[in-house]
Amino acid sequence: MFNRGIQQFNLKVVSINEVDDSHSSTVYQCNLVNGENVFLKIPHTKLKYVRELEAYKLLKDRVSIPNMLDYWPGDDQYPGAFLLSELKGQPLTNFASLTVAYQIGVLHATMHQIQPPTTIQLTGIQDEFPNWSNFVERQFYSFAEDVKEVLDGSIYSQAIKKFESMKRQLPPSDGPSFIHMDFRPANIIVNEDKVSGVIDFESVRFGSTEIDFTKLYRDFLRFDCRLYQAYKEGYNSLRPLIDLEVVLPFYQFTDAFNSIGWCKRRGIEKNALFLKRNLSILESVLL
Repeated sequence: MFNRGIQQFNLKVVSINEVDDSHSSTVYQCNLVNGENVFLKIPHTKLKYVRELEAYKLLKDRVSIPNMLDYWPGDDQYPGAFLLSELKGQPLTNFASLTVAYQIGVLHATMHQIQPPTTIQLTGIQDEFPNWSNFVERQFYSFAEDVKEVLDGSIYSQAIKKFESMKRQLPPSDGPSFIHMDFRPANIIVNEDKVSGVIDFESVRFGSTEIDFTKLYRDFLRFDCRLYQAYKEGYNSLRPLIDLEVVLPFYQFTDAFNSIGWCKRRGIEKNALFLKRNLSILESVLL
């Protein structure tokens, strides 16, 4: 597929590097003979291709994202591919400044301000908001069969009961909003003291914002209360931030549970560290 993509976009490549930490697509950074860096992105499924394509059209000139230089809709053998410009910088780290944290809040709120369009018909990005509780439940139980093969039986039963109990205590949903579903440091590009933008839209939906803070909190916000406060100030500068202390425990729990199922599907040995991390999160909630 890589060679097909190179031919399809007629790229004159000097060097190629596969991008790490990309789970729903295969991504290559290509250095071209003219000195330009571009990214060749190959989604794993047709649905992910369509979601990404629709997201780029929805977000263009509204949210800071790479430029889509070209795209190929694929054929009977391949789901398709994208040719994307480079966002200058590196993925977000825990050493970010308060200015960067504030900008991330603004970026996140900017996405959440986008509502389902009324003038175009989307086929890849689903609007889950009208049945949000059912969506969350469907996601949870779709991973449950995989999780059942990993957890001890008593812990598994305890997790199911915990999910049902916590779900009943959730506040009214906040939306409908464009939600990234994988808003984490690896997908947020920072250039020195400026946020360049956000990448990777294979999992996007319209739904409740409450689910979209979990990974950012897990991997970034929880380590420094000053960064957390700066992020909240940035977010609130555009739209009111929901009470995260109310919803985060539930979504941290479900994210850990679903991630255990994801590890089982993708290979326990290959994802051993991620599995261990999420088992620890799950156990901390259940204890």
